[in-house]
Amino acid sequence: MATDSGKWIRYGLIALLFFGTALNYLDRQVLALLKPTLQVEFGWSDREFGHFGSAFQIATAVALLGIGWFIDRFGVRWGYGLAVAVWSLAGMAHAFASSVGQFVAARVTLAVAESVNTPAAMKSAATYLPIRERSIGIGVINSAANIGAILAPLTVPWIAITYGWQEAFIITGALGFVWLFFWWLGTGTLQPLGDAAVAAANPAVKGPPWRELLRERRTWAVAGAKLLTDLVWWFILFWAPDFFARQFGLGQAEIGAPTALVYALAAVGALTSGILFPVLLGRGMTANGARKSSMFFYALLILPIPLALQAPNEWVAALIIGLALFAHQGFSTNIFGMTADIIPARQVGSVIAIGALVGNLSGAAMLEFAGWSLDSGHGYTPMFAMCASAYLLALLWIHIMQPRLEVVNSAD
Repeated sequence: MATDSGKWIRYGLIALLFFGTALNYLDRQVLALLKPTLQVEFGWSDREFGHFGSAFQIATAVALLGIGWFIDRFGVRWGYGLAVAVWSLAGMAHAFASSVGQFVAARVTLAVAESVNTPAAMKSAATYLPIRERSIGIGVINSAANIGAILAPLTVPWIAITYGWQEAFIITGALGFVWLFFWWLGTGTLQPLGDAAVAAANPAVKGPPWRELLRERRTWAVAGAKLLTDLVWWFILFWAPDFFARQFGLGQAEIGAPTALVYALAAVGALTSGILFPVLLGRGMTANGARKSSMFFYALLILPIPLALQAPNEWVAALIIGLALFAHQGFSTNIFGMTADIIPARQVGSVIAIGALVGNLSGAAMLEFAGWSLDSGHGYTPMFAMCASAYLLALLWIHIMQPRLEVVNSAD
């Protein structure tokens, strides 16, 4: 009975991390969806809009220099809860901005607080979930980013048209305080497992500093994969509504549905990737073979993304881009699962933070490049070509850094 009770408590943790991650991506996507309205309000060019996106990514990257240490040192319950409170307030603060400077300040605050999400969620998985539950749990949690990205285009344009763009920020931000109530109630009795239990019993023992982690090939395997693949996610998350508006002449009220379809397919990718790994393990594959086979499968699926530029309508384009994000989320879930498997639990938060840092920097560069490409008349072709090749390159990098993945967090 105690074992069953513990399992349901862990499932509750997965649910809380799922909804927290969904809110994270709901809040951050409001800006991209309101581009037609805000561009008129503030007079932004495409390049200036790209600057806003890259500023968000750079602020996130800078914050991650300390976030991994903070989560590793003080734990996810307090750190994650505080972060959600701050990013919810920052999201609501957008509605009260009366100048571009105030708007940027709200964006930077949102970025800093939201940077806690991924390190906290992945450390929770490594700390509280056994390996077979961990892979499925990470898939569920990772799919939440897409749920937030699905809900945003289905709701934010409607709220903005019906009540005004300010209310879109207020309503989405306020949802975080509802989540906080359940987070505090649901996380009080969780117990760490394996290596994480040893670390919890010795809280004064910290993970190694970043200078030591950066000497490890395992760290570079994660960081290089994130650098190459995260730029695709940030590019599509930020520019997809504009792509549909520009390519197919859609208005503020029309961009939501094809954007939602893209992220619905991405959610399916995250969920199926969490299932695929334990299935391959069950068929006798090693952890190394199961992870890399899963990654190769998803890397192949993203190759057709440039065909979206020749699509006859927004729905065909959405299916092609959706397949690409299906592939991205499948690959990304396996990066996170690989990290939770091969990195000691007390170091996971810091290594995930390093990966997220370089991923945000590559994302910032991609957003800047997109703004320049659009203003310079090159369109979306260069970015789509980069997206198509990123994942095979990332898998090659992982294999060079870690020819054989060795699991260190294997409690089941």
